[in-house]
Amino acid sequence: MSRRGFAFTAAAGLSGLVTAGVAVAAELSGGGGGGGGGGGRGGHGGRRHRRRDPAGALRGMWLATVANRDWPSKPGLSAAQQRAELLAHLDTAVERRLNAVIFQVRPTADALWASPFEPWAQYLTGVQGKDPGWDPLGTAVEEAHARGLELHAWFNPYRVANHTDPTRLVASHPARVHPDWIVPYGGKLYYNPGLPEVRAFVQDAMLDAVKKYAVDAVHWDDYFYPYPVAGQVFDDDAAYAAHGGLFPDRAAWRRDNIDRLVLETAARIKEVRPGTRFGISPFGVWRNATTDPLGSDSRAGVQTYDDLHADTRKWVRENWIDYICPQLYWNIGFAAADYAKLVPWWSQVAQGTRTKLYVGEALYKAGDPAQPAAWQDPAELSGHLTLAADHPQVAGHVFFSAKEVAADRIGAMARVVADHYQQPAKPSR
Repeated sequence: MSRRGFAFTAAAGLSGLVTAGVAVAAELSGGGGGGGGGGGRGGHGGRRHRRRDPAGALRGMWLATVANRDWPSKPGLSAAQQRAELLAHLDTAVERRLNAVIFQVRPTADALWASPFEPWAQYLTGVQGKDPGWDPLGTAVEEAHARGLELHAWFNPYRVANHTDPTRLVASHPARVHPDWIVPYGGKLYYNPGLPEVRAFVQDAMLDAVKKYAVDAVHWDDYFYPYPVAGQVFDDDAAYAAHGGLFPDRAAWRRDNIDRLVLETAARIKEVRPGTRFGISPFGVWRNATTDPLGSDSRAGVQTYDDLHADTRKWVRENWIDYICPQLYWNIGFAAADYAKLVPWWSQVAQGTRTKLYVGEALYKAGDPAQPAAWQDPAELSGHLTLAADHPQVAGHVFFSAKEVAADRIGAMARVVADHYQQPAKPSR
């Protein structure tokens, strides 16, 4: 299932409702976050596109492996076929004048390298734990660097499986060795963030890759505590009883669990490979202003602070991470979450901090007939970069995702390149 289960909640922002069916459908289709609003040129009208790309701006794309979303195109390809497909994605990034690829290397408590902690990902061979016969992460790092691209290793800390049956996991899987570590919820299995031993383990599992490979950054996406599913409860009662006594309520305890994961990982990255950055790509709404005066002018159905227990604003303001890349997957003028309002809000959050701000862009929506009219206009995405250019805190953009960067259904990516990426990409540091 694709990473973009996040954005379905913004589509639900008009009603505030999220159901298991909506979540699953959004995951299978590659996300949501659409629904009415906007139209025509997405609110940017005939505004002239400025060809402004600050020196060192990040120009990235996500390369998703979960459910074979982008790569490999299907499980069970030969090592040579997998390698050829991977290199083709890297070549596409160069052709589009990008300078970074964010490569998903731990999609579901598994690995795209020979890890002593977790099994080989099933998305390679079709069988979890089966050695694919080559080194995908090592190859990606080497070949990206040979092309002048950064390679950010993208990990999902707590997702174990896109199903709830532990017996479908390889027998040696940590989730089967430690069944008390996992929680079924919303049709998936998760590691329990409330257990200190889980927090230590997932760090060890991720940092093994950082020790072994010269990745340019560690990257997390938007999954912390899971997105809420109507009528279901994330059962962490025992962990809360054991570890939550000092907190005023369960939500505060959960946020502290995620804060600790962020802080501890940041410190360990610096110890293991100094100079490697740490970035997080959260859902685009921290809190709505109707909930918190510090929040954004939005009406999203999910707020990361309250629902995912991720205080993304604090991580930026307190310089816990090197970059933040909020997924602003809505068009200019979208009523529940307007790109033109969220970019200034995130810019203000980043202002005066050492945390760089990149903007996650919904290339996958461009030309999708299920999306609002604004996304049928090839100029909508270029208009996002034009708008962001007015905010000096915005230090780059990342496009979801590699399959769409290559296919470019209606020429939206080509328009971005023509309008904004005329000069060759430079390193983002």
